[in-house]
Amino acid sequence: MHRLAKRVKVIGTSMIEESLRMTELHPEIISLGAGEPDFPAPPNVITAAGKFLEKGYTHYAPMQGRRELRQALVKKLKKENKIEANEDEIIVTCGSKEAILLSVMTLVNPKEEVIIPNPGYIGYRPIVEVLDSKPVSIALNEEDNFEYHPELLKKLITKKTRLIVVNTPANPTGTVFKRRILEEIADIAVDRDLMILSDEAYERLVYDNAKHISIASLNGMENHVITTQTFSKTFAMCGFRVGYAVAPEDVIKEMEEFKLCTTISAPTFSQLAAVEALKNSKKYVERMRREYDRRRKMLVRRLNQIPNITCIKPQGAFYAFPNVTGLGMGSAKTTDFLVHKAKVVTVPGTEFGKYGEGYLRLSYATAYNKIETALDRIEKAVSKI
Repeated sequence: MHRLAKRVKVIGTSMIEESLRMTELHPEIISLGAGEPDFPAPPNVITAAGKFLEKGYTHYAPMQGRRELRQALVKKLKKENKIEANEDEIIVTCGSKEAILLSVMTLVNPKEEVIIPNPGYIGYRPIVEVLDSKPVSIALNEEDNFEYHPELLKKLITKKTRLIVVNTPANPTGTVFKRRILEEIADIAVDRDLMILSDEAYERLVYDNAKHISIASLNGMENHVITTQTFSKTFAMCGFRVGYAVAPEDVIKEMEEFKLCTTISAPTFSQLAAVEALKNSKKYVERMRREYDRRRKMLVRRLNQIPNITCIKPQGAFYAFPNVTGLGMGSAKTTDFLVHKAKVVTVPGTEFGKYGEGYLRLSYATAYNKIETALDRIEKAVSKI
């Protein structure tokens, strides 16, 4: 055996990864574990990407990102997010995951603390830990609609706290934070002189008249927030690998320095295709959002009809987070039971932190008829317990 660095133990094998392998080996299994859109990228974006490749845009881009894209993002941020930024306050990354990594690298020293949501996106904890910093979980409860409880947040802050991670619309819960909660988080950050990392990957996927609010748009927050966003979810451009971060210029410059150690740049043709997405894909995005909404309503209704399962209605992203404590098996055993007895893949809530125990994540980024069939199977299997 080779002698490996200690940090390799930080990132274990995810059950999401295991579920993907299982669906490859067993085609009869229906997966509700998907974390990416089942739609292709917009046709105009695919056409544009092909044209840029034919024209020879196959070389490195500037580390901070192509100017055309950053200029287009300045307009988008002002119009859609109410964030005033100039092109020097934006860095283009290989998806928002790299933006999160660069943010933590730039702002947090070893042994300093980062407050992360629990249950929350599985990428936060390993990124913090692999950089030898300390993740501190803020427990999110169904009774609070999985939003932050400001008084609990205050209690978690210590002299070592450097960064607060906020994710809205949220993965895995589908929660869209209310303005009142965001304002209280903002006040805490300003009072304690802390930075907020606002992960807004699902910003356009909201339902039931919910409104996505970027915390950086609130009064006085421009120097306290790094906003990370992506083309992967809104535009179904996961494979294009384009995301970005918006932050004060001095922070962006240091993130750019670290980019030399990560990816150099997002693909050049992808960045140019992203400009096309911003300009001419709104109708396509709205069609996707409406279809997700149709699936969401059906999924939540059906889940609540199954004995011993309850599910609050998510207002954003494309996940439901049903409570399965009534089944008496715990998250991991329930997931295993559903794979073997119902031939349906779900993700145990514990993948997203210990406070996800008793829950499952079900994705509705899956065809409507497949979701219906999966729920028929789940209902049948559960009825035999």
